[in-house]
Amino acid sequence: MSKANISQLIRIALICICSCLATAGHAQVTRMEVIPIPSVTLTDQEFLSGREDGKPVTVAGELRIPRSGTDRLPLVIMLHSSGGVGSSVTDWEEYFLSLGVATFVIDSFSGRGIVSTINDQSQLGRLAQTEDAYRAMAALSKHPGIDPNRIVLMGFSRGGQNALYASLSRFQRMHAQPGTQFAAFIAFYPDCTYTYLEDENVVSRPVRIFQGTADNYNPVAPCRAYVERLKTKVNDVQLTEYAGAGHFFDARALKQPQQLSQAQTTRNCLAVEVESGLVVNARTRQPFSYSDPCVERGATIAYDENAAAKARQAVGEIVRAVLKP
Repeated sequence: MSKANISQLIRIALICICSCLATAGHAQVTRMEVIPIPSVTLTDQEFLSGREDGKPVTVAGELRIPRSGTDRLPLVIMLHSSGGVGSSVTDWEEYFLSLGVATFVIDSFSGRGIVSTINDQSQLGRLAQTEDAYRAMAALSKHPGIDPNRIVLMGFSRGGQNALYASLSRFQRMHAQPGTQFAAFIAFYPDCTYTYLEDENVVSRPVRIFQGTADNYNPVAPCRAYVERLKTKVNDVQLTEYAGAGHFFDARALKQPQQLSQAQTTRNCLAVEVESGLVVNARTRQPFSYSDPCVERGATIAYDENAAAKARQAVGEIVRAVLKP
């Protein structure tokens, strides 16, 4: 491992330790580990072509164990949004720990030298976090404190898109370690404006999407259309919509709505994979990029107490049913 990667992991470890100490009064945590995950950085074309020979990178994750003992515990792996690991992820950590479920939050940015992709999404392929998620699942399946058969994947916004499409059987075949499988997929306000080859063929596990009807960052309509397509082949897929709720409706830190004036959004785009690895703008039929005219700037993020409470209850129900903590 290079000196730069070692320094990066030390910095992440210090951040994680401080975070753990800061939240120790809110949730039972008997052990916290910072675990390096060897991964690769792939462009979307490389990922969709099934390549695994991208630029090597070490991403780190924070594993929190809710209780002592020798039991192999259930786990929720979480993927952050375009802004990186934020307080809303910490809120969910505390909730899962209170249920007796371990948590692992992957930082897909720091090891790659990225702070945020909000204003420039081209810094990292849209599916890079899916690769990280599969590799984290493979590593944590061997952890003595984790039950490999009870691991759920959850993501938010950009991370939600990855959590959603990690359920594709095609992606699983190409990129996941044989014998490993997520127990469920939970996506909060994902971007569903992308259509991939064979995206109606998902693994036989529960898929849950949570989105607000007032989301002007990742509008609900494309996800609604995708779920309708999925339901022709899949039984256990659900989209839950919250009337009037916007993007990041579960983030308590956003009680005062924030305007992200330069945030890139594909809300008016349609990107389609027409052949393996080639994603085009559905309207122009040209290779899709963030310089396309359909890509706009400006979005609102805001907390919605009612939607957040209902979503937490719904997520708790699926986690209890699937993971049986």
